[in-house]
Amino acid sequence: MNLSHSQLLERAQQIRLAIFDVDGVLTDGRLFFMPDGTEFKSFNTLDGHGIKMLIASGVEVAIISGRQSPLVERRAANLGIRHLIQGREDKLNALAELRQQVPVELSQIAFLGDDLPDLPVIRRVGLGMAVATADSFVREQAHGITQACGGAGAAREFCELIMHAQGTLDSARAAYL
Repeated sequence: MNLSHSQLLERAQQIRLAIFDVDGVLTDGRLFFMPDGTEFKSFNTLDGHGIKMLIASGVEVAIISGRQSPLVERRAANLGIRHLIQGREDKLNALAELRQQVPVELSQIAFLGDDLPDLPVIRRVGLGMAVATADSFVREQAHGITQACGGAGAAREFCELIMHAQGTLDSARAAYL
């Protein structure tokens, strides 16, 4: 169902809430476990700054993840993400809960995912996108696909697409000149 770039921009203009999956989107999808069972993840700083810029532009940001991790709680707090739902395989129900906290229309929601559990949300929101490394079926069903891989700039690309469509990207960048 991939849309043209102009169609993606048109949908992105309406976005008031951007939601991210974690494993495979904010990370490269690999899970690392130490011998004592401790888990660690690798996050991309470019993605993180993109999320901070998106929040500063006035778009609410949330995470919905199928896994539970204190590392994700810490990352969300570091980025200023106020809405975090973890340990939820049924992401549609998680989306419904989130909409109780952030009352927006489905057409005003963007979601970036990578795997089959993300697909029900990708198909229902106004802008449902997949990362370049997403499952092939998910990529086929998404409105668009990032050029960057999960954990390697895909979230930044997604944020900048929304900000570009809403006319906030240039001023966010100009602040650093």
